[in-house]
Amino acid sequence: MQASNPVKTENILVLGAGELGMSVLRELKTTSSGKAQIAVLLRPSAVTTQDLSKRQNLEELRNSGIEILQADVIHDSVEELAENFARFDTIISCLGFIAGAGTQLKLTDAVLTAGVKRYVPWQFGVDYDVIGKGSAQDTFDEQLTVRELLRAQNKTEWIIISTGMFTSFLFEPSFGVVDLARNTVHALGSWNTQVTVTTPEDIGMLTAKIIFAEPRIANQILFVAGDTLSYAQLADILDATLGRKVLRVEWTVARLADDLAASPTDQIIKYRAVFAAGKGVAWDKQQTFNAALDIDLTTTADWIAQNLR
Repeated sequence: MQASNPVKTENILVLGAGELGMSVLRELKTTSSGKAQIAVLLRPSAVTTQDLSKRQNLEELRNSGIEILQADVIHDSVEELAENFARFDTIISCLGFIAGAGTQLKLTDAVLTAGVKRYVPWQFGVDYDVIGKGSAQDTFDEQLTVRELLRAQNKTEWIIISTGMFTSFLFEPSFGVVDLARNTVHALGSWNTQVTVTTPEDIGMLTAKIIFAEPRIANQILFVAGDTLSYAQLADILDATLGRKVLRVEWTVARLADDLAASPTDQIIKYRAVFAAGKGVAWDKQQTFNAALDIDLTTTADWIAQNLR
């Protein structure tokens, strides 16, 4: 559905400049061709950081003319955040779960209080509607409450971009799906269970296209996918690309439920259990926003060839 009263997007605020935030900021700057003012909200400690890579990002932002706005989404009140948000037409949150429980709701409250015209919340992940409340990953319940708040009002347009898992997270050693140190792939649930993945770079590019799309996109959930594949296909791709046979170990739903019962606060085990259930974590690549525009994204095989060979 398009907005009934379309308005121009002239001032955009991105929350956060991590891996996804930087990708979104770069693509917004390129796509807007100077037609929009772009700013990023960072904590004061992020602006004074001594971390070399983060300082390089700050220099890149300043050199590209992106305004740096300082605020603390964790410690500032809803009213203080709303005051910072009020002058922007569009806000895109790239602050994920690392910001802590309650942050997604707090940001949504601040956006609605400020009367921002359009909001893209941090929902760059799974299909929370399908997963529903009460899943193994309790942080997902907050995401559903955010959707309820946005759907219950009509002053702020919203766009939710469902991307699946970041492609790189499949290969994160702590996640345990691909354990290259032990030459092992673990299937979550079963070898036929599927997962959708997209790289942050591709998400950034598509987010910019969505923000500046004509006719204007509003009040929609859009699905994108770099790849949708089963864990068996993942193991096959690793075999073919790396030129060796990986060991294959299945982590069943029952086994992961036992793991969660033994360690009920372990966030990684919660994620494994949700993805093992196979519900709301994968969708047909041919039915996505990028497929409709005939845009080729980075596949899992591409990512492996670029990063693991």
